[in-house]
Amino acid sequence: MYKTGIMTLSDLGSKGQREDKSGPMIHAMLAETNLYEVVKTIILPDDLESIKTALMVWADEDHLDLILTTGGTGFSGRDWTPEATIAVCDRLTPGIPEAMRYHSLQITPKAMLSRSAAGIRKQTLIINLPGSPKAVKENLEAVLPALDHGLQMLLSSGSANCAEPIK
Repeated sequence: MYKTGIMTLSDLGSKGQREDKSGPMIHAMLAETNLYEVVKTIILPDDLESIKTALMVWADEDHLDLILTTGGTGFSGRDWTPEATIAVCDRLTPGIPEAMRYHSLQITPKAMLSRSAAGIRKQTLIINLPGSPKAVKENLEAVLPALDHGLQMLLSSGSANCAEPIK
């Protein structure tokens, strides 16, 4: 099972003034796969430095395989999740947010407004999901089928799980 963390980014949620519905949605969807063990959850305010610090601790000290964030991917002046993710990642994985936006565009043109990012920090895959439960479900459905393969490659350190080079 992949050690997973779910990080909800919400000023109101962090103060207990709004119920987090997206984090539990992610948890339920992951539980259906029997591949992910959610070992960390947190609700943080939309603060760039707090998000960066939490991502680094979960990746570097807690050695999580996967971190899924929810919230902070829109146009609000307080939406800093993609910037925090990009700042802490060693390598970006642009296909993941591209697939999420493409899938969601089949449902709503507002999907093009998502600024979600994804990347790898050491041996941890970090993916930004939107903040609404409906959008979380749509976006996670788009990428969940491929995550197992991606995590296998990431965690194998380039061993037998990776494809042979093209000749």
